Amino acid sequence: MPQKEFCPKSYQETSTGAQSSAAVHLRSGSDKRQFDFSFEPIRENLFRVTFSSEDHPLSPYPSVTKPVTSLEGVNLSTEYGSQQKTIKIGDITASVEWANTPVVSLSWKDTEKPLYRDLPLRSYVADASGIAHYTEHDRNDLHVGLGEKRAPMDLSGRHFQLSATDSFGYDVYNTDPLYKHIPLLIKASPGGCVAIFSTTHGRGTWSVGSEVDGLWGHFKVYRQDYGGLEQYLIVGKTLKDVVRSYAELVGHPILVPRWAYGYISGGYKYTMMDEPPAHQALMEFADKLKEHEIPCSAHQMSSGYSIAEVEPKVRNVFTWNKYRFPNPEEWIAKYHSRGIRLITNIKPFLLGSHPDFQKLVDGNGFFKNPETNEPGYMRLWSAGGATGGDGCHIDFTSAFAFKWWYNGVQSLKRAGIDGMWNDNNEYTIPDDDWQLAVDEPTVSDGAKTGVKATVGDWGRAMHTELMGKASHDALLDLEPSQRPFVLTRSATAGTMRYSASTWSGDNVTSWESMKGANALSLNAGISLLQCCGHDIGGFEGPQPSPELLLRWIQLGIHSPRFAINCFKTSPENNSVGEVIEPWMYPEITPLVRDTIKRRYEILPYIYSLGLESHLTASPPQRWVGWGYESDPEVWTKVLKSGDEQFWFGDTIMVGGVYQPGVSVAKMYLPRKANDQFDFGYVNMNEPYTYFASGQWVEVPSEWKRSIPLLARIGGAIPVGKPVHTRVPGDETPASVAVDELDDYRGVEIFPPRGSSHGQAFSTTWFEDDGISLKPSISQYTVRYSSTEEKVMVGFTRDQKAGFVPAWKELDIILHNGDERRVVSDIGKPVEYKGRDARGRVVYTLKN
Repeated sequence: MPQKEFCPKSYQETSTGAQSSAAVHLRSGSDKRQFDFSFEPIRENLFRVTFSSEDHPLSPYPSVTKPVTSLEGVNLSTEYGSQQKTIKIGDITASVEWANTPVVSLSWKDTEKPLYRDLPLRSYVADASGIAHYTEHDRNDLHVGLGEKRAPMDLSGRHFQLSATDSFGYDVYNTDPLYKHIPLLIKASPGGCVAIFSTTHGRGTWSVGSEVDGLWGHFKVYRQDYGGLEQYLIVGKTLKDVVRSYAELVGHPILVPRWAYGYISGGYKYTMMDEPPAHQALMEFADKLKEHEIPCSAHQMSSGYSIAEVEPKVRNVFTWNKYRFPNPEEWIAKYHSRGIRLITNIKPFLLGSHPDFQKLVDGNGFFKNPETNEPGYMRLWSAGGATGGDGCHIDFTSAFAFKWWYNGVQSLKRAGIDGMWNDNNEYTIPDDDWQLAVDEPTVSDGAKTGVKATVGDWGRAMHTELMGKASHDALLDLEPSQRPFVLTRSATAGTMRYSASTWSGDNVTSWESMKGANALSLNAGISLLQCCGHDIGGFEGPQPSPELLLRWIQLGIHSPRFAINCFKTSPENNSVGEVIEPWMYPEITPLVRDTIKRRYEILPYIYSLGLESHLTASPPQRWVGWGYESDPEVWTKVLKSGDEQFWFGDTIMVGGVYQPGVSVAKMYLPRKANDQFDFGYVNMNEPYTYFASGQWVEVPSEWKRSIPLLARIGGAIPVGKPVHTRVPGDETPASVAVDELDDYRGVEIFPPRGSSHGQAFSTTWFEDDGISLKPSISQYTVRYSSTEEKVMVGFTRDQKAGFVPAWKELDIILHNGDERRVVSDIGKPVEYKGRDARGRVVYTLKN
């Protein structure tokens, strides 16, 4: 792209920036190219910055609406000097200087070193049709976020495109961009964290210290292709603080149905089959699940169900291939009778052969090419391996197109489909000048701003978000009391207000791909992509070896989303491809089954993490330093990489083995601050070793047993039955068909080997009916302490919200080798139950 920088100077405060105000409003001095700059405190730790002009307007449809300023009760004061204003707000000092260009700096009160500072003399710059924003770069700090970027987790010293594309078969350590467009960059250090978030849907780049200049030194620069700048700055002591404040700005993660945390099967091949027809092939797949006793909660139906029966045999979204599925409603009901839900693949484009193509043309439902005044045609992927055709992307700013999509989703839902799979929604439009309709009510206010109605000026990623809204609203309006489930491949910050889940797209089969995916998960969680996962075993590439597949499943059950789905191009039949099946290697099928059943066993723990994410924005999958910022080791390069180990909730530290034939893993065990007594960790697998914190350890991890899993001493894991269960209150057909009721609850606890020296540990988890849009969420707290001879346990229920589970009593499960007696800390009856299948001592707390 051409570089045409113009750096406005000679700023003066405008009348709206009165000295008594905490905000700063400036205008540059040039009559020919005047720019406006503003800095406004919104909350105690949230600040809004804008930089715009008449020909560089703010986004007409930002990903967040400006929140109401709320500073009541906050200790606030201002100091005004010549071309400078200092605002002290709570624990933060914000300063704006404008002797040359505006320079914002943020620091903790009574601390000179800034947490954040714009680059003097080159801070806010117009660049052709867009802008550039330069800030000082802290080379030793951790930088995270940006939704989904190539591994490692630490983004420092690298350059990224802020765009999204269909990166089929990407290299997890090298490919950029991938599928998400989330301009959120967080700088984290032991001294505090600052997030920079841009609200645009337009394309741009982030150079996170990858550029260095003899004059300007080390800096970060955010570049945006179109319009002016609207950014929010968020300050916090920890990543947890900043992520929660970011969620308060853009919206907390929405509720995910409980079933979506189970095993989700998939595979492109099944819906592409004509002999036997797809409906029969999929029923045979369900039969094999039952035969192998592998629980499964849902199946992702790839787009082959919508492939036309006659030439051209390409996909036609919202239609059914009646040879492959002669009676969709009857077949869906049959799948529901197996307790398995269905998620259908839908793509936001139509080829010219689609039966409704002309309707969309007549209704102004496609982008328009201004050079031809015709719809914007482009080459589109259509079926099988790289089979394409000419067609058009849907313009979701068109009222006609939005409603057409909404009706299409409802037609699938009425047939019985449970959730939508918004796929291929990266909007890789070839021309920024293509025109939009902007008559859909969701965006019509933006049309009043006078901003040109073009793809570039409004931002192509906006359509990803609007597609999510159309799918979400269509589901919700049909079933207003239930949580809509929309799975999305691409995402913006606003998309996750409508989409409950996402994944890392079309990865490849390799040990490196499995390893690097951990880093993607951690940045996704920090960016509020909370129910996120990967295609286990690899979407594209060769079939995984038995060792790699089992390792990947062992790792995958410890992520929020657990799915096995693929399209492996095949020389024999490239339009159908090959699939990964849990029983594809008979020698490891029992191990695969046991691992998936363990996923269901810890589902109460996983689902509680999902509810916690909805309530507090904390991601289920967390960087090793999350909550351990005072430990200097977590800030070393190897741990900032985020690709070898992570927290899954507060209790489980998950490691991995990322090379074939390796049976030992090296892990670091973070420790709390020195003034906090830290009891360390215990190996959840043989030989069940106890480890002190603050050290690197080697953990035996033979591949037919487990990846490394360590429990934090003092933690707890609520568990249920190791099978698919139904929860009281969920009366949907697929749930009613499930045989097992969720009527058992145990808690695995990990007390110190000896005395806890009077310290009591406490863990709270959450439960609800798993399906309601506005559920009653109950809380359950287990607490325990220990001596050399016994473990004292207490338990409280908070069911005032109204949800009452099917389980009544609570089992207390001690760790392997712990033979101590369990007693109630308040004298309630405790009954010795015996040993479970793993040889662990189990007691039951009686009501």
